[in-house]
Amino acid sequence: MLLHVIARGKIGRSPEAELVARYEKRITWPTRLTELPETGGRMGDALTPYRTVLLDERGKAMGSEKLAATIGRWRDDGVREARFVLGAADGHTDAERAGADLLLAFGPATWPHLMVRAMLMEQLYRATAILAGHPYHRAG
Repeated sequence: MLLHVIARGKIGRSPEAELVARYEKRITWPTRLTELPETGGRMGDALTPYRTVLLDERGKAMGSEKLAATIGRWRDDGVREARFVLGAADGHTDAERAGADLLLAFGPATWPHLMVRAMLMEQLYRATAILAGHPYHRAG
């Protein structure tokens, strides 16, 4: 299953970009990173069937093991692509939220977009490590 992170805005050369790249290299699953302009742009056609996850302040906070279980279930059900979409500064529209399969939040705090991108990549690495039985994740 392809893990596809789609983010509005450019990450450029930054400490966050280094973290994103570090976790991207560790993920053994097919992974794609797509950057779109703040407005406009097109995500492109998804591999079908697919699931869409919006990173959204109104979303559900999930523990790493629950996120891994969700991703693993999608993979086992034949989902070919999981899209993780980070919106622009004003977030997602109501229509985008309604069309998503999952709204995901990293807690009640507001996080800068670049940090969320790095945090998402770490969580995707952690989820794939959990699913592979790798000792990176230490449940406790």
